[in-house]
Amino acid sequence: MHLNELSPDEARGTFPGFSYQLGNLLASANATIQASLAASHGGNYGLALAAVAAIVALAVAALAWLGRERKGIAFGAAAAD
Repeated sequence: MHLNELSPDEARGTFPGFSYQLGNLLASANATIQASLAASHGGNYGLALAAVAAIVALAVAALAWLGRERKGIAFGAAAAD
């Protein structure tokens, strides 16, 4: 629902689905990244999982901190103007 508030009126129906599929594209490399990290650290998959989880947590925190909140947005306001 939050993506609908952030997207412009022209892309409101497409933007959430596009963002979801873009996330799937980025997550598709997860297993390869973890396996290569584990192989480079002597087969320690726990370390690889923790490293990837920490990087993702930092990225989500940075995006949440940098993102702007839109309160009281009126949907379709651009079409009414």
